[in-house]
Amino acid sequence: METIDYKDKTKPAAERAEHLLSLMTTEEKVGQLVQPFGWHMYEHKNGRITLTDSFKDQVARGGIGSLYGVLRADPWTGVTLEKGLSAREGAEAVNEIQRYAMEHSRLGIPILIGEECSHGHMAIDGTVFPVPLLLGSTWNVELYRDMCRAVARETRAQGGAVTYSPVLDVVRDPRWGRTEECFAEDPYLIGEFAAASVEGLQGEALDRVDSVAATLKHFVGYGSSEGGRNAGPVHMGWRELREVDLYPFKRAVEAGAQSVMPAYNEIDGVPCTVSHELLEQILRKEWGFDGMVITDCGAIDMLAAGHDVAEDGLDAAVQAIRAGIDMEMSGEMFGKHLVEAIRLGRLETEVLDQAVRRVLLLKFKLGLFENPYADPQRAEEVIGREEHVRLARRLAAEGAVLLKNEGGLLPLSKEIGRIAVIGPNADQGYNQLGDYTSPQPRSKVATVLDGIRAKLGADEDQVLYAPGCRIKGDSREGFETALACAAQAELVVMVAGGSSARDFGEGTIDLRTGASKVLDNSWNDMECGEGIDRMTLSLAGVQLELIQAIHQLGKPVVVVYINGRPIAEPWVDEHIPAILEAWYPGQEGGHAIADLLFGDENPSGRLTLSIPKHVGQLPVYYNGKRSRGKRYLEDDSQPRYPFGYGLSYTTFRYAHLQLSAAEMAVDGEVMVTVDVTNTGDREGAEVVQLYISDAVSRATRPAKELKGFRKVWLKPGETQTVQFSVGTGQLQYIGPELTPVCEPGLFRVHVGRHVNDTLSADLIVREG
Repeated sequence: METIDYKDKTKPAAERAEHLLSLMTTEEKVGQLVQPFGWHMYEHKNGRITLTDSFKDQVARGGIGSLYGVLRADPWTGVTLEKGLSAREGAEAVNEIQRYAMEHSRLGIPILIGEECSHGHMAIDGTVFPVPLLLGSTWNVELYRDMCRAVARETRAQGGAVTYSPVLDVVRDPRWGRTEECFAEDPYLIGEFAAASVEGLQGEALDRVDSVAATLKHFVGYGSSEGGRNAGPVHMGWRELREVDLYPFKRAVEAGAQSVMPAYNEIDGVPCTVSHELLEQILRKEWGFDGMVITDCGAIDMLAAGHDVAEDGLDAAVQAIRAGIDMEMSGEMFGKHLVEAIRLGRLETEVLDQAVRRVLLLKFKLGLFENPYADPQRAEEVIGREEHVRLARRLAAEGAVLLKNEGGLLPLSKEIGRIAVIGPNADQGYNQLGDYTSPQPRSKVATVLDGIRAKLGADEDQVLYAPGCRIKGDSREGFETALACAAQAELVVMVAGGSSARDFGEGTIDLRTGASKVLDNSWNDMECGEGIDRMTLSLAGVQLELIQAIHQLGKPVVVVYINGRPIAEPWVDEHIPAILEAWYPGQEGGHAIADLLFGDENPSGRLTLSIPKHVGQLPVYYNGKRSRGKRYLEDDSQPRYPFGYGLSYTTFRYAHLQLSAAEMAVDGEVMVTVDVTNTGDREGAEVVQLYISDAVSRATRPAKELKGFRKVWLKPGETQTVQFSVGTGQLQYIGPELTPVCEPGLFRVHVGRHVNDTLSADLIVREG
């Protein structure tokens, strides 16, 4: 019997994909480009998994290329702790789906299972790591890479083969609800995490049991939307787009990323979903990307109903595939219209074949034809394992940023008497997990109250608690109890901030995209997350009033913020002696925060977003142009807390900044060294930051740009010489001709603890 080439694993993946493509009908080809919602494909009752008739029908009619969110659990999917799949059951469900698809389709093509993994495998039992905003604040790329390996292990153990992360958007307006999903406002820093993400998720080889394909999103400009409104228009020139927003994506493509997701937004009137310039010219031709491009959920629908650049669904589908889209995430436009488009002559077979070829090639690279099934026993052993929980705690501790510590109030003594833990985020587990999180049993999430009580081995008589108020709403009925609680304590830990908790009465969801909708219900505490953009950066509800009332008691107060975007509250900054920004710290957040408050961990997080004094200062990102102006009538334009800022329980001194040469050729290199000394009495970590200034350039540039960083751990009295290499890569920019250029002239090299606190040295760059 003749061996079918595409089943011969000794053949190159490209040859196998080409042979398989030659055997497919038009209906089978189109089937490979559609991705229905995975949770609709099975029913889970009484411990049994049953495939739905609709799934079987789709397999019979030409097949399904991919499924989105088979394992996803949250209010959008309707999958709860009670109804959801355990680690083992999830693997078994995927196996049932794969087995049916391969045994009941003509060519036996496995299904690509795609899952959300922004800060952990978004399934029942998956480890919930801190959100990317905190991960970026660690400035610890190696530790983040370890986290991505853990996420890949958990996801692939259940049969997930591709993840829709990392998010590489550059945040320009932190009012945007998806700020929490991003690493930073700086493209260089994001680029370092982007490369680490791809390396961590994809591992040594895509076909291994602990690797998944990474999807870079949202390509591109999504973090620069008008007014910080989700998916709003982006007003940006091509030079800036290439220099800033495209940079992290380029780094990730160079690292080997296998999938890219275009953004919902338009740039200068052209939706990214149909931007031939972005998807074909830049991504594929210039960068050499040879992977798959998948839309965001419902993005093709938006072309005809939102952007209004397509007459109808058929027109939208044809525009998208011609622009370079290979697969439609969880929409119906490709499945409904592409076969008809071929029949009517509206779409060339060659264009369809190219998209299918890319999908098949990824499946072969992932080894799905040889190993389509998950190992339920491995899933049970890997998902949520203790090693991953410890990693979540370490990340949460390293990414929290100490903003203020007046009088050395922190760290607290473990011999302290009564402590009152007050505030709406003190003991609400979901409020510290962030968006894109699966349901969690209460015992799995350590809140700040849990962490402090565990740290002190104390009960409710020593560590008192009262929520005081909700995140949102104007009810003050909890104030009296909170004040009475605080009055009995020696010190108060106020835990305030925001919430992206869909599980707490988030209420209404956009059924096309899964984004939340803003509601005014009194029980709705969600004030951040996808679809929840704000006009202000102040604390919602009556939280500030509660903090002020507690402060009037005259007790020492520590404020811990748990939130998904920066908080601008001048009164808190001016009156509260100690402020810890903990972002959304994940399931181990309470333990990590307690470690920091009591000195078992020394704060080492540094801001990756500039925090303004007032929302009216926006935009306030550090790398704006020199011409942006110095002040407003009411105040200057400087942020309250600058980019790269963060305090420690120890102190560091910078000295002896030196360049190996005062001059270099445009294609040369100099070494930059600086001595960093721990001048305090505690071991601690310092993030040493390198910035470059170009004194004169043909196109305007920021006053300073981050071009390197090192996180170093120093014992008391220890000095370490930190070294950076500065060459063309650090000095070049995108010139007026839209190409990288390193111009001769004067540059200034800055090294220090944050963007506004550096040592500087001049460097002359001459023609080669």
